[in-house]
Amino acid sequence: MNEPSLTGPVEVVGTGLLGTSIALACRRVGLDVLLTDASPEHLRTASGLGAGRSRTPGDRPQLVVVAVPPDHLGTEIARALADTDAVVTDVGSVKTGPLAAVADVAGVERYVGGHPMAGSERSGPLAATAALFDGRPWAVTPHATSRPDAIALVEELALLCGAVPVRLSPDEHDRAVARTSHVPHLLASLVAARLADAPEQHLALSGQGVRDVTRVAAGDPALYGQIVTANADAVLGLLGEVRGELDALIEAIASGNRDGLGALLAQGVAGTQAIPGKHGGPVRPTRSVFVSVPDHPGELARLFADAGASEVNIEDVHIDHDPGRPVGLVELLVDEARADHLIGSLESRGWVTHR
Repeated sequence: MNEPSLTGPVEVVGTGLLGTSIALACRRVGLDVLLTDASPEHLRTASGLGAGRSRTPGDRPQLVVVAVPPDHLGTEIARALADTDAVVTDVGSVKTGPLAAVADVAGVERYVGGHPMAGSERSGPLAATAALFDGRPWAVTPHATSRPDAIALVEELALLCGAVPVRLSPDEHDRAVARTSHVPHLLASLVAARLADAPEQHLALSGQGVRDVTRVAAGDPALYGQIVTANADAVLGLLGEVRGELDALIEAIASGNRDGLGALLAQGVAGTQAIPGKHGGPVRPTRSVFVSVPDHPGELARLFADAGASEVNIEDVHIDHDPGRPVGLVELLVDEARADHLIGSLESRGWVTHR
């Protein structure tokens, strides 16, 4: 087996959620991690979590990871290229903008863009975890003059953090994230905004569906404003498509055109089926098994233990809390062919299931 080429130190510039999580993952495997942040409070917090130590003038990082807000990526990448001889990467969610900002900077061949597809509606170092990237895609976006050894080092960082490197050009990356992240976030925000001033009686009918659709809308508006405007061309192209289909949807509903409405809804079904399945494999047919679970400590653990005893693998789980009594309705997604067996097994152990 080849010896690892990433031996450190690794400097992380920006100790928010992503930066601190990368630092914790590097520390997990014993690398020396240097921390830099304009916020002394964030720096102290990340250091206190064991993510690394403050960089000193004598330190010479092998790799610099820039994890600052989108508006500052170009400046900090250029600074890292000028101040060190290290390979430089970043974790920004838009790749063409930062590259354009440093295209004429000396040492740009040491820069390789990166974007781990992981995160949370929470932010800051206290939300960080070394396991944040486990099993998640990590886009690695070299440009035409990126050095091969620099590309390899950034891909090694992704693997070290538990992620799966996916190599894309900067342009292709930006089109991909507009489709899978940026536009969905904007649409979730529009749906969530309809709830802000809703009557209390309306909100009392909220179920898991509206929570699923609006979850990402809880993200930091200032941060997402920077992200979306940085990827304006790709986002606007997709929003134009959505606007056209929204007009068609309004027309179909207003005219009672059920065939037209059905065709639009069928496109949505096709889109959900296009999302890769577990571990990136093909989507397998699943079925939902609903179980009433008392809202007491240990009940979920007992349910999972009983499901495990039935030798049925749970593919996914959702919980919808009953507003009228201390009971949750747990939805277990399982292989379609195993659903009836799971229902029978759980009912034999005293669980109340709903078909």
